[in-house]
Amino acid sequence: MAKNHTTHLLLPGETAWEIWSLPGKEPATLLSEHPVRSPSEISKFPAGDLIFLFPVRALTALPLQVHTGDASLFADLAETHAERLGFRPDPFAGQLTDIFPVFVNSEASTLLSVVLRSPGAEDLPIKGPKSFDISPRAFPADGNTLTLWRELGQWVFAIHQEGKLLYCQATSVSAVSPDANLIREIRIAIAQLSMQGISASPSSAIVWSSSPEADTSELSRSLSVQTELSPRPAPVHPVPISKLLPADVRAARRTAQKRQNTILAIAAIAILYLGTVGYLGYNLWRTHSTTQKLLVRVDAVSPEQEAYGLHLAKWSELEYGIDIKYNTVDILNRIAKSIPQNSGLRLRTADISPTEIVLTGEAPQFEDVSKFSLNLTNNNDLLAYEWQIPEPRKSTRGWEFRYTANTPTAAP
Repeated sequence: MAKNHTTHLLLPGETAWEIWSLPGKEPATLLSEHPVRSPSEISKFPAGDLIFLFPVRALTALPLQVHTGDASLFADLAETHAERLGFRPDPFAGQLTDIFPVFVNSEASTLLSVVLRSPGAEDLPIKGPKSFDISPRAFPADGNTLTLWRELGQWVFAIHQEGKLLYCQATSVSAVSPDANLIREIRIAIAQLSMQGISASPSSAIVWSSSPEADTSELSRSLSVQTELSPRPAPVHPVPISKLLPADVRAARRTAQKRQNTILAIAAIAILYLGTVGYLGYNLWRTHSTTQKLLVRVDAVSPEQEAYGLHLAKWSELEYGIDIKYNTVDILNRIAKSIPQNSGLRLRTADISPTEIVLTGEAPQFEDVSKFSLNLTNNNDLLAYEWQIPEPRKSTRGWEFRYTANTPTAAP
């Protein structure tokens, strides 16, 4: 089922809080009325996005005229203007100010700066709104017009200049019709704007009221303007939406964003973990499959392997008989080359096997025996043997010796 993206407006009505539905390009329709003191007492909201429109009593409108058309300077100039008038929003209370240009040109621009009073928990709905704005921006008017209507029983008014909202103010007047007190506040507001060099001379007035007893004659006579009485129109979506954002909502959004980021991070880790497990599992399966195929091949060649192993064993048994390095005559020849030339040294016996040599002999001179023993140990052709060469013994015919040699046995 598709997610509901319908937008709803929560705004102060004539005597109760109202929830309106904005079905695309069609006019807004009233969904419900809630005769409660504050929006926090509304317990149920329809599904979809919610835009909360602050009542006029929750804000202060500060029009100003600046001698520049550079929009990047508007925020600083509006802040300076507000501080000069004694308004300094709490920096920890969120975004409580916004600026709405009325007229902009390179030499002079007229702006409407709005400052919200820091809202408490009771001043906000329990459902977190997607965005915030002010109620007068939901009820536009054409030309230079003064509009008046009641919000939660109290009269408010707004001044539009060429269709743009220039000023708005809440009053303490709760009479059925605009009375002298309300008219006096309107005149004071117009005079204050004129003192700032801002032209605010409405050519007509509209009173929005559903009461059959409402009377506009005193307003028309006092301000000398043509006055129209009609029910308040359906609200519209403010364009562009304001930047107002109380701290509680901003903190909630940050918490929600942090929670969403945490969920995404956990999901990413889970996907990575599952991917890794899947990859390792696939490799394990592939390795197991390859191993099984190799085992099948091993079983297939086992008879050949046994025959080849027997063949190697038999050749190993013949090693001493067929390898030239174990040939008795060849070993004896290598020993004979170690006998010093022109010496009287001779071998009486030479017992030679592939792993052992026993030599006995004699020489008339001791030096010849020493030279022979040195030649044996240095003979490169006999390096495979470890020689035991004891001192020769003196005999009646000279010097006798008995040398032995063994091939080293490899450690098991």
